[in-house]
Amino acid sequence: MRLVSIFLFVIFLFVKTSAQKVPDYKNPKLPIEQRVNDLLSRMTPKEKFWQLFMIPSDFDQPDSAKYKNGIFGFQVSTNSNNNGAAQQLLNYKSGESGLQLLRKINSIQKYFVEQTRLGIPIIAFDEALHGLVREGATAFPQSIALAATFDTALMKSMATAIATETKARGIKQILSPVVNIASDVRWGRTEETYGEDPFLSSEMGVAYVSAFEKMNIITTPKHFLANVGDGGRDSYPIHFNERLLEEIYFPPFKSCFQRGGSRSVMTSYNSLDGTASTSNPWLLTKKLKGDWKFSGFAISDAGAVGGTIVLHHTAKDYPESGEQAINAGLDVIFQTQYDHYKLFIPPFLNGKISKERIDDAVGRVLKAKFELGLFEQPYVSDDLIQKISGDKSAKNVARQAAIESIVLLKNDKNILPLRNDLNSIAVIGADASEGRLGGYSGNGNGVVTILEGIKKRGVNKKINYAVGCGRKSEEWKVVDSKFLSHDGRPGLQAEYFNNVSLQGNPELIRIDEQINFHWTLYSPDPKINNGFYSVRWRGKIKSSQSGKIKIGLEGNDGFRLYINDQLIVDQWSKQSYRSKLADFYFEKDKLYDLRVEFYQPVGNAHIKLVWNAEVENDWQKKIEEAVSITKSSDVAIVVCGIQEGEFQDRAMLTLPGHQEEMINAVAATGKPVIILLVGGSAVVMNNWMDNVDGILDVWYPGEEGGNAVASILFGDENPSGRLPITFPVSEAQLPLVYNHKPT
Repeated sequence: MRLVSIFLFVIFLFVKTSAQKVPDYKNPKLPIEQRVNDLLSRMTPKEKFWQLFMIPSDFDQPDSAKYKNGIFGFQVSTNSNNNGAAQQLLNYKSGESGLQLLRKINSIQKYFVEQTRLGIPIIAFDEALHGLVREGATAFPQSIALAATFDTALMKSMATAIATETKARGIKQILSPVVNIASDVRWGRTEETYGEDPFLSSEMGVAYVSAFEKMNIITTPKHFLANVGDGGRDSYPIHFNERLLEEIYFPPFKSCFQRGGSRSVMTSYNSLDGTASTSNPWLLTKKLKGDWKFSGFAISDAGAVGGTIVLHHTAKDYPESGEQAINAGLDVIFQTQYDHYKLFIPPFLNGKISKERIDDAVGRVLKAKFELGLFEQPYVSDDLIQKISGDKSAKNVARQAAIESIVLLKNDKNILPLRNDLNSIAVIGADASEGRLGGYSGNGNGVVTILEGIKKRGVNKKINYAVGCGRKSEEWKVVDSKFLSHDGRPGLQAEYFNNVSLQGNPELIRIDEQINFHWTLYSPDPKINNGFYSVRWRGKIKSSQSGKIKIGLEGNDGFRLYINDQLIVDQWSKQSYRSKLADFYFEKDKLYDLRVEFYQPVGNAHIKLVWNAEVENDWQKKIEEAVSITKSSDVAIVVCGIQEGEFQDRAMLTLPGHQEEMINAVAATGKPVIILLVGGSAVVMNNWMDNVDGILDVWYPGEEGGNAVASILFGDENPSGRLPITFPVSEAQLPLVYNHKPT
């Protein structure tokens, strides 16, 4: 008996000792704050840095040599768009199912949990503005369309559906929503917002984020703050007084944090009162974390920390830009490549960022990871993704959202709804058959185009379709790499110089497939200056046809084009963006010497080699086809669209291309004409509005848009949407919002 007692006592001591060896941070029974502090005390400076660094990833399994110190997390199965090194926009791996993505995330997570020293899990993050940007995920109407519904209950239903599809794939944080105020409709990203009104934006934002946060998915309202400036320019310097910020621009963010529960926020590229938002202590420390008591973490927009060097010129180098940002209150640096860590890690190790500030930032990230339950349940079961596979309930929500978003702008003689006795309908426009979803969209889950919706609903009517002239009248295009060569290989030899005069030896020599570049936050290569360089491309060019071809360059600043050492295009001076082409006679398949020279003294760089070879400029013929089918139909529905988005601010609000000429030509037939506007912002309609009978703004209506539009046209549903932005009569009125102070 005594031996048994001794044995049990030894077992007890062993169990007790083993239990004592379990670190506090791994004990789920302890308060999160205690667990965070314990984990912080065990971390090295490098391990702390990596918890403040987030990037995209396109690998299946982490490289242990690279990630032994852990990382904040990844945007899995994505990589940066290196064409032009703009790098804010990412490429997604196509064809990867939700189940495949989930298993990849679990596999990556397994490495960090089981093979890194402290086993700190990652956060998988992604975009989900109006639907998760992934294969098989539902594409709902664009954000501006959702705002047009003025329906917060519907917004909650939609957000819950997106959150379910997000959770099922193992994604724990979304970089959404956009709650910026669309104060100028020339801004190319108006479509991503909830419009110009701070109250509507706040209510829609809260309805959106609360659905995600209730499912324990971190939301990230963006872009903090006010990233549309004079003239509707994206990420333009802002000089607003505090009263204006408090009345108009702060409320949507405060509402998302304080009422919606958002645990993260993304800063913007622009400066606020002379200081970059990403490095602004008044904005990030005093207002956000001080006055508002925000306990979450602030992340930069992709590549925005380095903006203090290349955009704002307030930091001498990348280490100083990182130092400024973190010391100002930023917590996590979002970059687009792994190797960028080298640019930002020095101040984390040399004392230029205090231990207290680093620990505060890391503590905020760790707190979120504990709240997500990642230390206890790092892996996600595939039960939910299997369960929702084939579930059509989200499509029903998408259709209802599209129906409620459509705005009736004109209805002369009650042209809508369409009469039952109509025998034939002309449907005109590329946007009728394209099914465009808007910016930050996935591919959708079975997109129904407007043409398909009309055909389905008008099954007993003859539907005549003509593509029309489209949004673009393509007069020239970028010269494809198949027409370019150097020493018998595809592409051109490029010599990059760290001066603007092509002098001395080039700093870099490489082969570029074609000349089609847009360099913004980064130079063409780490070896090249940012904003003070020149490039010379050499090689051969051939054409697939004989005859006189227009060839030239499109871009900004200085450029020259030589063919067979003959100067064809000469703009060797700093000027704004323009296109310059000249005629040159090509013989089919004959090789000609080609030389292009370009210099960029400061700022963004654009350069393209373009020509009109193989370009069919047949817009007039396409308008004639549209007129022809209208004459043989009882009514014409003309579907027109605009071009917008990131890097696509609009100087003019008229319909692009020759669409207005097409509208007037169709209207001149005397047949009733209904216009459907596809897009995410305002359109000036003076040139054609009085010539048509009906106008509907259908926005980007999502994957069920075709069915929704058809239900409005045929009277199954009433158009109940309201404009969340002001449509000016003329661009001369801009900026124009409804709630301006009286004058």
